[in-house]
Amino acid sequence: MAQSETVERILDAAEQLFAEKGFAETSLRLITSKAGVNLAAVNYHFGSKKALIQAVFSRFLGPFCISLERELDRRMANPDNKPQLEALLELLVEQALAVKPRSGNDLAIFMRLLGLAFSQSQGHLRKYLEEVYGKVFRRYMLLVHEAAPRIPPLELFWRVHFMLGAAAFSMSGIKALRAMSEADFGVNTSLEQVMSLMVPFLAAGMRAEAALNDPQLAAAVLRPRKPQPAAKG
Repeated sequence: MAQSETVERILDAAEQLFAEKGFAETSLRLITSKAGVNLAAVNYHFGSKKALIQAVFSRFLGPFCISLERELDRRMANPDNKPQLEALLELLVEQALAVKPRSGNDLAIFMRLLGLAFSQSQGHLRKYLEEVYGKVFRRYMLLVHEAAPRIPPLELFWRVHFMLGAAAFSMSGIKALRAMSEADFGVNTSLEQVMSLMVPFLAAGMRAEAALNDPQLAAAVLRPRKPQPAAKG
């Protein structure tokens, strides 16, 4: 078996098992059994379970962020070009759909994993994602802040995570939700149509009037993060 094929089989198995069972509940033994490889192959190609988890995320985020940064460069080539909030959200949809799928369920699996990254103790993963992909997402968020300038930074932080939560829930359960929609309304809604429907909903939430009433919270500004040891998990 070629090395590249072995790596892909391990990543495919890990991705599916992590999404189904969670990170802590998925052992390397389960992954090797599903992938049809031995433990030595996992150790050789990845070195540790943590590195394998990071590689699973990079397989989607790597091409996604390269494409996103390229598109941001193109759109920002004209300094007078100030994208609207809807256009920025549509850009994320376009880039997510542009990632070459290996199966028809890639985006749903990734969004389920993204939700697990926040709900389970994976400090090493969040640190890794910040180090590798933080720059392009910070650049994107500066544009979002410009498109919604009246929102205090602390409230904007929460709204972004409300947005991610809505997207993760909807996309991770997209097959079941599409089936329910078709049963109730008699029409099939494609993945692309669902994601397009999400844009005005999310934009309205991001654009709503600020709700912070506490002056101290409303005045909070983003501070540089102090380096912290990665959490175990």
